[in-house]
Amino acid sequence: MNSETWQIRADRVSLSPRLFTSIPAATSDLPAYYLLKELSFGVTAGDFVAVVGASGAGKTSLLRLLNRLSEPTNGTLYWQDRPYPTIPVLQLRQQIVLVLQESKLLGMTVQEALAYPLRLRGLSKQAIQQQIGIWSERLHIPSNWLDRSELQLSVGQRQLVAIARALATQPQVILLDEPTSALDVGRSDTLLSVLAELTRSGSLTVLMVTHQLDLAQQFCNRLLYLQDGRLLQDCQVDGADWAGLRTRLIEAEQQHQAEWT
Repeated sequence: MNSETWQIRADRVSLSPRLFTSIPAATSDLPAYYLLKELSFGVTAGDFVAVVGASGAGKTSLLRLLNRLSEPTNGTLYWQDRPYPTIPVLQLRQQIVLVLQESKLLGMTVQEALAYPLRLRGLSKQAIQQQIGIWSERLHIPSNWLDRSELQLSVGQRQLVAIARALATQPQVILLDEPTSALDVGRSDTLLSVLAELTRSGSLTVLMVTHQLDLAQQFCNRLLYLQDGRLLQDCQVDGADWAGLRTRLIEAEQQHQAEWT
């Protein structure tokens, strides 16, 4: 595929914790403490990408890089063929929105949290209410949630509200960290069906970290498989060896647990 079609592109991107100093990008065997090691891949507009891997594989670290909550130690990230450092951070984050697993409503009610980013963008009260209504309906957020504080919501409910808040701003890319791990089956299917519909229309690109391979297989079209900070597989979902992938993930999780033990 021509590189001009990439919406996001990573070129030999590596990441180490800040307490370690940078090493040359040309180094072929990065130390074990590197969280991500020479990742190269591209994402096109309308992709629904499942990012999978065992605990500690670097999945969340990758999402943080793509939203510039972290900066790569080596290599370069590109947004629509522009290097990340040449784009103002706020401008980039308006297009590439990250929703973390432990989402916060910053002491606001659900209604206030949904309205907040829209007020910052100068929308009228009528337009804000319209957007809140649209996304509450699409994601099945009940009206009796709107006056609740985050302390009155479960982890999964807070994350669903945070995703609705992000979608209401109409980003080009949304980065989701385990968005269905705390949701019941019905709400998971509703959320992923909406995301799949948006990606098929080309109006949104999704990168979703998940341990739920059945959902990745059902809703996503791309697969990125990370292990120990390296990208071991980048393929279309239809071409993935799901049985083999499940086996490798189980083995990697067992190894991870053994190392911690």
